[in-house]
Amino acid sequence: MAREKKAKAKMEQAKGKAKEAAGRAVGNERMTAEGRMEQSKGDARQAKEKTKDTFKH
Repeated sequence: MAREKKAKAKMEQAKGKAKEAAGRAVGNERMTAEGRMEQSKGDARQAKEKTKDTFKH
């Protein structure tokens, strides 16, 4: 289960990065902001999983 959540975090980060880059390329501020938001969401999920791993061991 933890592996799935970690993979989902990485996927959100990558998706956000791509969306942000696409938004910048076409000059779409909203898409850029959405990309940053997705990256942050992935970062938060990844931090949560790392914290859980720390206390598990």
